[in-house]
Amino acid sequence: RKKRMARLGPVGHIVLMTRFRCLPMDASAAARFRATRRDDRGGQIQTRQVDGPGYPCRACLRLGLPGETMLLASWDLPLPQGPYWTPSPVFLHAHDCGGAALEGALPETVLVNSIISLRHYDAAGMCLYDLGIVVPGEEAEAALRGRIGDPRVSFVNIHTARPGCWLTRVEKI
Repeated sequence: RKKRMARLGPVGHIVLMTRFRCLPMDASAAARFRATRRDDRGGQIQTRQVDGPGYPCRACLRLGLPGETMLLASWDLPLPQGPYWTPSPVFLHAHDCGGAALEGALPETVLVNSIISLRHYDAAGMCLYDLGIVVPGEEAEAALRGRIGDPRVSFVNIHTARPGCWLTRVEKI
C-alpha cells in the first residue's frame, strides 16, 4: 500500500500527495565505469573537467563542481525494458561520490535544467503518453506531483528534453 501525505489545497480541501524518491544510476554500473573506463556500448569513456554548468552526476544526483573530473559514458538504462528501452549518455564523478536516493524532492540536476521531459511508465514498462510532459526544470516537481499519484504509474524517468539524457528515475514510496 502506498503511503500518502496530505496538504491543504485550494479552499482548504485536503489533497493527498503520493510520496516519491529519486534514484541515481545503480552503484554497480558507476563502479564498473570507473574501473574499466568502458561504457555499456563498449566505447571508451570520455573524461571531462567541470568548467561550467552542464555536468549533472547521475551517480550522486549532484552537479559537478568546477575543477572536478567527470566521466561521460553511454549507459543502458535498466528501466523500462521492452519497446521503450533506451541507452543514455550520462555524466558521473570520476571518484566514488556516494550516491543515494533522494526522498520527497527532485535533485538539483533536474531543477537547474532549462527544459526537461517527464516520461511516465506503467508496471509493464509501457509509456503513458497522456501523462508525459516537457517543462522547465524549476516546474518539474509540480508537474511530477500532479501526475505520479495516477494509479497506472509505476515509475517516471526524467530526461533532459533537448539531448534526451537520463537524469533520474522516480518511484513511489
